[in-house]
Amino acid sequence: MWKFVGKMKMGKKWVKFTKEIDAPKKERAIEILYSDLGSKHKVPRRSIKIESVEEI
Repeated sequence: MWKFVGKMKMGKKWVKFTKEIDAPKKERAIEILYSDLGSKHKVPRRSIKIESVEEI
């Protein structure tokens, strides 16, 4: 389980997020995060900034 803290650009504003993702590897969890935020909020990967990653 991985906990991500970061921000994403929605319009002209940066919005903070915290998300927990269950994945065996950190790289896979990052892919799931980008995919999930992109599909739900229509945010491109370049507009998502990961500030911290923590294994929980």
